[in-house]
Amino acid sequence: MTTTENRITSIAQLEEIYGHPSGAALLKEIDYIHPHYRAFVEAAPFIVLSTVGPDGMDASPRGDPAGFVRVHDEKTVMIPDRRGNNRTDTLRNLLHNPHIGLLFLIPGVGETLRINGRAEISIEPALLESFTMQGKPPRSVLVVSVDRVYFQCQKALIRSKLWDAAAQIPRTALPSTGTIVAALAKGFDADTYDREYPERLRQTIY
Repeated sequence: MTTTENRITSIAQLEEIYGHPSGAALLKEIDYIHPHYRAFVEAAPFIVLSTVGPDGMDASPRGDPAGFVRVHDEKTVMIPDRRGNNRTDTLRNLLHNPHIGLLFLIPGVGETLRINGRAEISIEPALLESFTMQGKPPRSVLVVSVDRVYFQCQKALIRSKLWDAAAQIPRTALPSTGTIVAALAKGFDADTYDREYPERLRQTIY
């Protein structure tokens, strides 16, 4: 464990070690969706959505064909909440605290885009219908009012080699979903779960 004398506990200590941002790091942050930033939002098929609730933080993946996050105007984006596991962690958190963080990723692109704002959960019928995929509308849509937008440099994705095909590993190199659940729940049939999963996924993707 880190000892007290080796732990940062104040803003003054933090700034002494890291200094202050300057130049492009400050210029890239704005309070609206610039047309160039809109291009990144509309090209992203995947985002990480962060919220905070009474029990702590949550970060959740969201994905659909590129453009699934809809730019309504320069201060508003909309995100369909597709079929999932019904834990509704994100939605529950938003009912307690509307603040939300979005991280946009685009395959092959090193930069990422961040949007921080406040979200409402809409079930307006026409809005749900407008997000229909494969004949199925989402159960709700997150309407996000934009507070800050920030364009992130490539360093993290370059270091991680996230889009490098040579860095990919086969899924079989890690425990299967059934294996993991079976280790946590006595009597769970991992083989049947894993065998039936591809068809279950096909039937429940939307």
